[in-house]
Amino acid sequence: MHSGLPVAGFIATVFCMEFDLLTYGLIASSFLLAGFVKGIVGLGLPTISLALLTALLDLPTAMALLVVPSFCTNVWQAVIGGHLGMLWRRLWPLLLAVMLLVWVGVALSDHFETVVLTRVLGAILLLYAALSLYAVPVIMPLAIEPWLAPICGALNGVLTGLTGSLFMPGVIYLQAMGLSRDQLVQAMGLLFALSTAALGISLQDAGRIDPGLWQISALALLPALAGMQAGRFCRGHLSERLFRRIFLCGLATLGLYIMLG
Repeated sequence: MHSGLPVAGFIATVFCMEFDLLTYGLIASSFLLAGFVKGIVGLGLPTISLALLTALLDLPTAMALLVVPSFCTNVWQAVIGGHLGMLWRRLWPLLLAVMLLVWVGVALSDHFETVVLTRVLGAILLLYAALSLYAVPVIMPLAIEPWLAPICGALNGVLTGLTGSLFMPGVIYLQAMGLSRDQLVQAMGLLFALSTAALGISLQDAGRIDPGLWQISALALLPALAGMQAGRFCRGHLSERLFRRIFLCGLATLGLYIMLG
């Protein structure tokens, strides 16, 4: 007896589920586009895929589908770059608070209107990006990191559990640290990877991910990786200044998309 299903059998099993072929195609396209954006600006895979998938599926299902692609692509982003040790030493209070508070957001999600929360989040992103594009970037003093990091991490964790978005206010905190381009991208990968892991565990404990959704989420990793690799190639040909503008425009686009979604 084989230890696992052959690849063809695994795919056939997944495609016997309740989704039709058009829905599978749209899911794959969503992760391909989201991966491409993530490869360029270092974030966007969960947000774009979540926004697109919620037009087809309910929010809990969309959140479940993004777990495997988001976790795997962000682990990849977190471990490459050569700054992991330094980033972990500076970010562990933020990351610990995020992981501990995600389950609170998942537990509270049944008691709040997540559509409203997501649109408010989009408005905050849009405002922040617009102000940053036309103002001097804010650099956070090193002395306030120890007490500000847990606060931002706690808010980030609760919002992750409520909406499936992984980056507010964590990305703002990371950008205010004055990191270089590569350090910022790697730091976001670390934040998103641990946030997604906590989200997946919390959703599983709450009974919101069944085996079929895990299988579809695993297959969605393939278009996400393809898109991310294409985006990384494009990012490698950008200057520091142009990258920053694309990063902020990406945040603004994501915020507007969420608001109008």
